[in-house]
Amino acid sequence: MIRNMTSNEYLFPHIIIDASLNIIQSNCKFNEEFSIKENRKKDLKISDLIQEYNAEIKEQKAVIRAKCYKVFTTPVETNDSKPLYYNVFFILNECSLNSECELNKVAVGLIFIDNYTDVLDDVEDVKHPLLTALIDRKINSMAYNIGGIVKKFEKDKYIFIFSQDKLAHLKESKFPILDKIREIDMGNKLPVTLSIGIGLNGKTLNQSMEYARAAIDLALSRGGDQVLIKDIDNYSFFGGNSTELNINTRVRARVKAFALTDLIQECSNVIIMGHKNSDMDCIGSEIGLYKIVQSVGKECSIVLNKITSSISSFFDRIINETDYAETAFINSDEALKKIRENTLLIIVDTHKQSICEFPELIDKAPKIVVFDHHRKSTEFIHNAVLTYHEPYASSTCELITEMFLYMNKDIALSNVEADGLLAGITVDTKNFAFKTGTKTFEAAAYLKRKGADTIRVRMLFQNSIEYYALKAKVIEGMETFNRNMAIAVSEPNVENPTLLAAQVSDELLNIKGIEASFVLCQNENKISISARSLGKINVQLIMEKMGGGGHQTVSAVQLNEFDMKIAIASLKNSINEYLQEVK
Repeated sequence: MIRNMTSNEYLFPHIIIDASLNIIQSNCKFNEEFSIKENRKKDLKISDLIQEYNAEIKEQKAVIRAKCYKVFTTPVETNDSKPLYYNVFFILNECSLNSECELNKVAVGLIFIDNYTDVLDDVEDVKHPLLTALIDRKINSMAYNIGGIVKKFEKDKYIFIFSQDKLAHLKESKFPILDKIREIDMGNKLPVTLSIGIGLNGKTLNQSMEYARAAIDLALSRGGDQVLIKDIDNYSFFGGNSTELNINTRVRARVKAFALTDLIQECSNVIIMGHKNSDMDCIGSEIGLYKIVQSVGKECSIVLNKITSSISSFFDRIINETDYAETAFINSDEALKKIRENTLLIIVDTHKQSICEFPELIDKAPKIVVFDHHRKSTEFIHNAVLTYHEPYASSTCELITEMFLYMNKDIALSNVEADGLLAGITVDTKNFAFKTGTKTFEAAAYLKRKGADTIRVRMLFQNSIEYYALKAKVIEGMETFNRNMAIAVSEPNVENPTLLAAQVSDELLNIKGIEASFVLCQNENKISISARSLGKINVQLIMEKMGGGGHQTVSAVQLNEFDMKIAIASLKNSINEYLQEVK
């Protein structure tokens, strides 16, 4: 056994570690330099001081508590040519400014109060200064505790600068400032929420600030009350458990309607495209936009390669009751031929290029407009000239109906067109049960005035007795997970499995005690998971862990070349991770 090392033998901090990096001996200089108490030594590892430590590297650099050291490692005892113990010396090094900055980079953050005006309107006037002061104090306290600085530059916006080595503590504690701000009670019924965007590892401070701006924009578009960290091309998400903010202003919708009209008037022709495996919200919003473009007098086409069973009834009505078949619908090859120097491409019901009906069209189009209501993911279309992306909205059909409300002229809608828009809202709100706001019902009322009929809409969703039997079989085989969640699996290669999974996941929420449901379906070599929640469980965060996304109560993911057993195990792991995070 190696002999005991006394504090007087070396002038430098010195330790002996074993092959597992446990510190088994240390001299007094080490204990003094790093403020190590005697009762902590037995549980200490060198990796607690130096995260990237490697015993096989003879000389390495490390920053420990804002000081730069050279760390020398040599074997002290071996067995069969394998080191059992190592000598480790710490020599304080006068690091160059560049080297020290490399190890202590600055993180730049932006902090926005999501609902500042709404909360102020919710409390008495005399409490406004107290509420503002309390928010400021909590934010300043967070910055002070990690040695950072924060500066308020608008009534509800702050810039936040701190050392990157403090970020690990904030991540581990899951950014408690979100909860502290939400707990503020000055008589306000509406909780105060923050969005924080942090930029890391930019080549300059200005670039880190650009990363922070991109992160805060994404956080706000996902509903706020969360932290997003952008590290060059990588994003990390924290929080996001609150429901989306229901912004009730009409100004934004009116501005978007005017901007859309101008873009249509300036272009030579318009191409409208939704996502693959089109649903009623997708085709309903496409039909609505087609009618708007027609009213401006421009040539318009809708890219549609496949008629899915979820839209087949409505598509049959469109073909039989209108002249859309002759001019409206085109396939991908025809769409490429229609791209001109001044073509306008409008994307609906998605902001992800990869899941569009024809993704290559986005790279060819000179101008792009995006309409979507899904919570924003890291994969979004950057080069759009106009984006109307509102995660609070019930559906894309609701957003398109708003365009009708604020157009300069009254546009006539046929019964089938009005039915299509109302059907899109109906599907995405589960018969007006989820994600409905005042604007949702105003849009529905407008469509009713234009001739939409709820009975006709309901008939669009009728299914055969065989289909109901198939759904019942999937429900019967469900598994209860964590006492309040349901997991079910459909038979492989059924007709339109994703629609079946979506409908079954909705049905499972009707079972007493079930707060979230997950239905897996297999189609050839792909597995899709449809997730639903009553609101308490954020299924979007669970699906994002698996590469998917959506909303807090409605979400999904598609897994390529997955075995069903592996997919179920992966789902359960993601649920367990989520449950650990929200504890």
